[in-house]
Amino acid sequence: MKKIITTLKAPAPIGPYNQAILSGNTLYTSGQIAINPDNGELVLASIKEETKQVMENLKEVLAAAEMTFENVIKTSIFISDMNNFGEINAVYGTYFNEKTAPARETVEVANLPKFVNVEISAIAVK
Repeated sequence: MKKIITTLKAPAPIGPYNQAILSGNTLYTSGQIAINPDNGELVLASIKEETKQVMENLKEVLAAAEMTFENVIKTSIFISDMNNFGEINAVYGTYFNEKTAPARETVEVANLPKFVNVEISAIAVK
């Protein structure tokens, strides 16, 4: 059985999908991009600010499912330029305890929704 997870504290979906799906004790989040949920504007001033907005959006989706980053077991990071990896990784790392950080992959892609520079999704377990 699946439960739709939705919060107004993260951006509304921009297509036919939900912010997250809870199936049993496992949460599957949709990829988050740097949309400010308060005004719908993209946060693109710098790659660090963009990544922070992505992580804050992901944090709110997790919270809507009564979870935190400690529940995350796997993330997927999609970036438009691997040269940004170091700055993205520096911001990403502030959201996790290094000893209990999740598994992940980071993939460079040609384009992302709204032509942003980074998108991150997660799988979490209660």
